[in-house]
Amino acid sequence: MPKRPLLAVLLVAQVMASMDGSIANVALPSIQRDLGATGAMQQLVLSGYLLMLAGFIVTGARLGDVAGHRRVFLWGLALFTAASLGCGAAPTPAALVTARAVQGVGAALLIPQVFSLIQRHFHGAARRRAVGWYSMVLALGVALGQLLGGLLVSADLFGLSWRPVFLINVPVGALLLVTVVRAPLSADAGGRTGRAGARRFDVPGVVALALGMGAFTVPLTLGREAGWPWWTWAALGASLVLLAWFVRHQARARPPLLDLAVLRPRGMKSGLIACAVVMGCYAAFLFTFTLHVQHDLEWTPLAAGIAFLPYTIGFGAMSLTWARMPERLIRALPVAGPVVLAGVVAAVATGASPWSLTPLLALAGAGHAAGYSPLITGLSEVVPSDRVSALSALNTTGPLLAQTGAIAVIGGVYLAAGMSWALGTTAVVLVAGAGCAAVAQGAISSGDVVGADAAGPFGR
Repeated sequence: MPKRPLLAVLLVAQVMASMDGSIANVALPSIQRDLGATGAMQQLVLSGYLLMLAGFIVTGARLGDVAGHRRVFLWGLALFTAASLGCGAAPTPAALVTARAVQGVGAALLIPQVFSLIQRHFHGAARRRAVGWYSMVLALGVALGQLLGGLLVSADLFGLSWRPVFLINVPVGALLLVTVVRAPLSADAGGRTGRAGARRFDVPGVVALALGMGAFTVPLTLGREAGWPWWTWAALGASLVLLAWFVRHQARARPPLLDLAVLRPRGMKSGLIACAVVMGCYAAFLFTFTLHVQHDLEWTPLAAGIAFLPYTIGFGAMSLTWARMPERLIRALPVAGPVVLAGVVAAVATGASPWSLTPLLALAGAGHAAGYSPLITGLSEVVPSDRVSALSALNTTGPLLAQTGAIAVIGGVYLAAGMSWALGTTAVVLVAGAGCAAVAQGAISSGDVVGADAAGPFGR
């Protein structure tokens, strides 16, 4: 398949998966009226997707290595599309929650292959542009989900109320499946290793990671609504034990489910942390901003989505132009971006009208893109091809956990102390993220990451 159509297919699939984490938000009142869903069921409609995605995304990345990235991409896309049909046709709340969970598994198979296939098929300046597009849709999917969800629910297409929010994925997914099947990717996209041992699957690692991620994300997702009962703290404690065991187990597993050798070069850990911080703070800002304009200012969901549109425009503009900037400026973007975003978040915390902040929100979106896209591109360019899937898994899992934790913690601050404290906390965390980005960028610019690889820590 030619590179441009390939990139288009990958990005559209990524947009669908990203949007479905938020597109159901504005549909919940309609779902409650139509199906009689309880508060707990409504919460599970949102969280079930994210919980399954978090629990199985590393497994999906490893499956790409074992079975081939193209093949697993098709598996994930087919499962996601079929589950979307199940969501749209769900007759009961339980059926809808089950279909959403299956949707999350499909997304966990699909998402890691997008980044891996980009890494394998694009190089040099073309990779920078491709990663810029990828970064844009990765973040904008959340905001676009809210906007599209509001439009579809308000339109009440064919009298179907909330159901088109999910059914819209079906024709798009079917078209993507036909496109990929009729124009298959080249053989090197399979990602499989010829050694029989490398094709073994680490089942204990899968179980420990899925349980650990679930024990971490379930209490953070449901704990605030439940009043933080004892089981939420017990689950968080269990998640630390399970994830610690998983990390130790990966050092002994042959081959590991997640090759943590990708973290050895100086600057890699701090770079991935910086990316996760930016994405987590973005989710916290979006969550707080949406609650503020809907609850405090009594705006409609559609108006709230439109108010955030300048942010998405700023993000898109920066994502598509940073690769053409002078190299010296590109090196400064990962540090300047979070600082700019922190400044705008602090300005919003003063309580100014969202409409009066339109230029600042566009600047915030540009800062977000500057803090994420150039940094993850720099990190990806120094990772050996046999560890692309490990970077893909970490680059997806880290932001996902950061978003879940940020919404729980900063959302709790908002509900307890108000918008100023919540956004002030977000700004402080962003400045800390800029410090992590400075460490990573320093290592990339000095060649330490490349030098570490050449010295052998990746174990080629």
